[in-house]
Amino acid sequence: MAFEPSPAETAAHMRISAATGRILGRLGGAARFAAVVAFTFLGLLAITFFIGRVVPIDPVLSVVGDRATNEVYEAARKAMGLDRPLVVQFFAYVWDVLTGDLGQSISTGRPVVQDLIRVFPATLEMATIGILIGVLLGVPMGVTAATRQGSFSDQIIRVLGLLGYSVPAFWLGLVGLAVFYAGLGWVAGPGRIDFFYDGMVDPVTGLYLVDSLIAGETEIFWNAVSHLLLPSFILGFFSLAYIARMTRSFMLDQLSQEYVTTARVKGVPEWKVVWRHAFYPIRIQLITVIGLSYASLLEGSVMIETVFSWPGIGNYLTTALLNADMNAVLGATLVIGAVFIFINKMSDVLYRILDPRAR
Repeated sequence: MAFEPSPAETAAHMRISAATGRILGRLGGAARFAAVVAFTFLGLLAITFFIGRVVPIDPVLSVVGDRATNEVYEAARKAMGLDRPLVVQFFAYVWDVLTGDLGQSISTGRPVVQDLIRVFPATLEMATIGILIGVLLGVPMGVTAATRQGSFSDQIIRVLGLLGYSVPAFWLGLVGLAVFYAGLGWVAGPGRIDFFYDGMVDPVTGLYLVDSLIAGETEIFWNAVSHLLLPSFILGFFSLAYIARMTRSFMLDQLSQEYVTTARVKGVPEWKVVWRHAFYPIRIQLITVIGLSYASLLEGSVMIETVFSWPGIGNYLTTALLNADMNAVLGATLVIGAVFIFINKMSDVLYRILDPRAR
């Protein structure tokens, strides 16, 4: 007589199979996620390698100078591995990057990795404050403009958005320094901190606001805040303009939907209609907008860093370009590209958390 499982055993088997399927599905999703990140990063490496070979700058001359003899030039070229086939150079470049070797900077004489570790926190600190300003002000402004379409407040917000797209960053930075630093004295001047406080706080994270609090130096903290306010608000203004404009567009589309009209007919309070019915569906779209805006602030703050003498990655990249320091240029470009990849993938993760249909 054949063995027939009991209903309880069948149900247990089904539960185990379902749990196994979920685990394998998650492992498969993680593997696909890792594969996409790996291939994207490999493509980024290929692009940076290609840039380093097509730009009209000879890295050998940058090292030995234009008065070096042919023997010195050829010896340096061989030492740098530029006499090998391009395929071999590319795989050597990939290996060096994966092992944390981005070469030596001509400008500073230090490894590029050390320079990037030193300058990136400055950009991260300024861009993070900027995106917080952009989100905290831009989203409510966009919602207000959409719910009061055609009103005076809508026109003001749209004008601010237009200014955020059209005003040059360096001009706004210079005007800000002239008005709020030189004229009114409300904020501190260029740089991350006053020269007097330089070196008084151990760089634990590289973020002055965090490190000064860790060290218990409140005076240095407020000095860093004073230096950070103006450049962060200018970056936040550009981010605010983009976020407010996109939020307004998304909200107008949702407010015209039938379910919003139905909620209003049923007598649902207007704030619930706006924030629970209309705003709730657009949060997925806003993740992309905020993520792209944040990444743009991290890599697009070159002008602001130059105007404010901010020792961030944008300023570092500009100096490297002026000095034909290709190792520094490629290293900074690689970090910026990796930031874009990371933020994009984090946006995908948030999609799956907020929207079960994307899982």
